[in-house]
Amino acid sequence: MGKLKKATRNIRIIILLVFLVLALIAIHPNPWAEGLAIRNVAKNSSASIAGIQSPTPKVTPMSRERMLLINNKPIHSLKDYYDFVNTLEINRTFTIKTNKNIYKLTALPEYKITYLNETENKTIIEEVYNETTNETVNVTKTIEVQKFEKELIGVADIGLALYLAPTTNIRKGLDLSGGSRVMLEPEDKISKQDLDFTIDNIKQRLNVFGLTDIIVRPASDLEGNDFIIVEIAGATKEEVKDLLAKQGKFEAKIANSTVFRGGNDVTYVCRTPECSGIDPQVGCGQITDGWSCRFRFSIALSPEAAQKQAEATKDLEIVIEEEQDYLSESLLLFLDDELVDELRIGADLKGNPVTDISISGSGVGQTQQAAMADALKNMKRLQTILITGSLPVKLEIVKTDTISPVLGEEFIKNALLIGLVAILAVAATVFIRYKKLVVSIPMIINMVSEAIIILGVAALIGWNLDLAAIAGIIIAIGTGIDHQIIITDETLIGKKAKFASWKDKLKKAFFIIFAAYFTTVVAMLPLYRVGAGLLKGFALTTILGVTIGVLITRPAFAAIIEIFTQD
Repeated sequence: MGKLKKATRNIRIIILLVFLVLALIAIHPNPWAEGLAIRNVAKNSSASIAGIQSPTPKVTPMSRERMLLINNKPIHSLKDYYDFVNTLEINRTFTIKTNKNIYKLTALPEYKITYLNETENKTIIEEVYNETTNETVNVTKTIEVQKFEKELIGVADIGLALYLAPTTNIRKGLDLSGGSRVMLEPEDKISKQDLDFTIDNIKQRLNVFGLTDIIVRPASDLEGNDFIIVEIAGATKEEVKDLLAKQGKFEAKIANSTVFRGGNDVTYVCRTPECSGIDPQVGCGQITDGWSCRFRFSIALSPEAAQKQAEATKDLEIVIEEEQDYLSESLLLFLDDELVDELRIGADLKGNPVTDISISGSGVGQTQQAAMADALKNMKRLQTILITGSLPVKLEIVKTDTISPVLGEEFIKNALLIGLVAILAVAATVFIRYKKLVVSIPMIINMVSEAIIILGVAALIGWNLDLAAIAGIIIAIGTGIDHQIIITDETLIGKKAKFASWKDKLKKAFFIIFAAYFTTVVAMLPLYRVGAGLLKGFALTTILGVTIGVLITRPAFAAIIEIFTQD
């Protein structure tokens, strides 16, 4: 009992226990979690109209909204969900209860739209500002639209992408959760700035479709070639390729007339400080709820696009708002036929075929710094939208992978089983070697503690665990076993030696351990940088694992051996 009391007061063992507790808090294990977690919500769907929102990309798995009941009936699996959805009829209302709210949904009809090679005139009512009377009046206009036919084909999808409720905060990569991975390669060598901007562009494109479980990251190989890795959990290879291939259609419209498109019509979008940033003529100012800042940046249009803009604006009225002269119509920005922003047009552009124009906007915040950050964020978003369809370089899909979630589940089960067998085998071998439970039992505890702390750090930083990352954890724990055997040998031999103290032997053991540690870290750093990003998880988890072992678990194990092997 005295040795146990001494162990609980040892600073190295206390540090290990503290990190174990923090790791368990970060992992937040809950094997009894019920329901289906919401992966994303399709826009304009029944779920979206009812108020269900897609989770943000950085939300932890255990914080995601989970579907528990449909019409007060428990939903335990995807089969339960689809069994109910398949029975829905048009306009039928039902309720979905989640762990956060109760929603009332209506099953919407789904139509097949067929556009005809005919047009018809359509009368619309539009509000126009009258400068003479200083009033807004309704003006009737006639516009030409394309005819189409609608054919009812059934009940529209509710719009929910679901998966089994997570039981921990550990994020599983595609190898374990299922999904698709696409590797893109620029056709020509591009700068880091253009590569980063291309990645932002791809994220913007994918986000338009409401996808949140996406990862878009740069990568490179040993030869210096750049790649872009796109990963989408829960999506098939065809869906990912379809998204990347289809998106990029950008249109700017004035009063239903397309004035320019992304690509050839937009010849330049300024992203340098010389012609983009906070508007120096307006700057920032206080408003009722905080601060507001204006931004501006310039773009260049082709002569043909400039002429279209002149034709579309020559008959527009001039209105005054906030002591500024604008045209009566706004510039509407569409990405893949979806409205993403609306900009006011300066009166000086009326009927003027200018190629260089300035686009402005604003950002708000509680403080001036927050408002500036929001303004620059909005500016970057607009720049990304405007350049869509005219990427700095053509991208080629060089590789696609699709992983079934069933394979991931089977791998996790097998990995846990093999891990348990390996731990017992190591413990048995150590016991046969030393014939002391005070050595084999702490070694088992140390191995399990090391794995828990590594997973805790991964959960805390939001790192996705894939097969390569798990291999890194195995390497780290395997290295730990070697280090623990060195510590045990040097401690036990040192206590029996006549000419050297066991403390000197322990110092020698840690000298060997630190030499091996620095060798491992140096070997892993190149893999973290290269390998097309596919070995990044292996390198990161290996470095994390050996660092945690050297600084936390190995010293605690040495303290346990020191205390419990004393006579």
